[in-house]
Amino acid sequence: MKKTIGMDRAVTRKWRPATRAVRGGTWRSEHGETSEALFLTSGYTYDDAATVAARFAGEEEGMTYSRLQNPTVAMLEERIALMEGAEACRAQASGMAAMTAALLCQLSAGDHVVAARAAFGSCRWLVDHLCPRFGIETTVIDSADNAAWEAAIRPNTKVFFFETPANPTLDVVDLAHVCGLARAKGITTVVDNAFATAALQRPLEFGADIVAYSATKLMDGQGRVLAGAVCGSREFIDETLLPFQRNTGPSLSPFNAWVVHKGLETLDLRAHRQSENALELGRFVEERGPRVLHPGLESHPGHALAARQMDAFGPIFALDLGSREKAFALLDALELIDISNNIGDARSLMCHPASTTHAGMSEDARAEMGVTEGLLRINVGLEDPEDLREDLDRALSAAGF
Repeated sequence: MKKTIGMDRAVTRKWRPATRAVRGGTWRSEHGETSEALFLTSGYTYDDAATVAARFAGEEEGMTYSRLQNPTVAMLEERIALMEGAEACRAQASGMAAMTAALLCQLSAGDHVVAARAAFGSCRWLVDHLCPRFGIETTVIDSADNAAWEAAIRPNTKVFFFETPANPTLDVVDLAHVCGLARAKGITTVVDNAFATAALQRPLEFGADIVAYSATKLMDGQGRVLAGAVCGSREFIDETLLPFQRNTGPSLSPFNAWVVHKGLETLDLRAHRQSENALELGRFVEERGPRVLHPGLESHPGHALAARQMDAFGPIFALDLGSREKAFALLDALELIDISNNIGDARSLMCHPASTTHAGMSEDARAEMGVTEGLLRINVGLEDPEDLREDLDRALSAAGF
């Protein structure tokens, strides 16, 4: 492959998904390195004053400051955009930086947001607490109810904000219906796709406008760095998001960008294998008695919908043991699976959302979205499924199942 082909859309748009994940966004220096270079620099130098003036005026392409552009970060952004099927992408310092930027860059006092009630705790905090502080009205709905979206629309509704599958209850949103409704009403859809990534689900293909990520999760895949990304049209990224990012600074470090960039090379393999393991393990747990929430199971109310809009069902599911006492008993009995609040890792991880990821929410809000005291969330990794089954078998027995 020639040095700059990975950044040439005339070529890369013809590549298939697996090739884009490995080769997309690659830009080699004059040294011809095989692994993409890591550019650890805060700024850049120029041969003459006219060049720097032209770059800052937007009249000439080139780097000016690593809060705005960095070669390593640019490679990651191009690779994610290619995988997503987006015109452009801007990397962010974390997943929550991505969610915050995707919303606040386009919202003003007097605007209205309709958001899914089932969401990561910090995403709900944005909707429940941050937006109202700036005069942005919000309505939280049952995202699985198609009629609820239209019923919540007001004359000042600007954004639909949701994740699918949702964290941690795995609610599934009808992407085609909700995004189609939004388009018809002139509303922008912001979809958090972190539970699936482009390897398993591509919301833009169903009419979404913006896709936001915690790249900390499956994209990195090994629990090493924090990162986020926002994908969308070139117009949105350059004219709406970039001014916000330029002046508020949620920029991704080159090192973290490089780590995620390398993680994407194996994303497709990891995401599908972990999905297979999760489905196998979910069926096993369901047979033992606890209520299991996983879109790959026929018992899940969104199973048929997930089968239509996802290539695989993802590595994450939830199980409800009925009480905090039983949930803690299961966690304490684990030997192989780690107790951790992260997801997307190649290692299997389990946590108690009510006391971790959603602890900052009120008890009423947790109850509304189904985060009960007995709910556990598991990220199924790449270990041998039989070893995971044995670990869960022992832990379920300790919890009385």
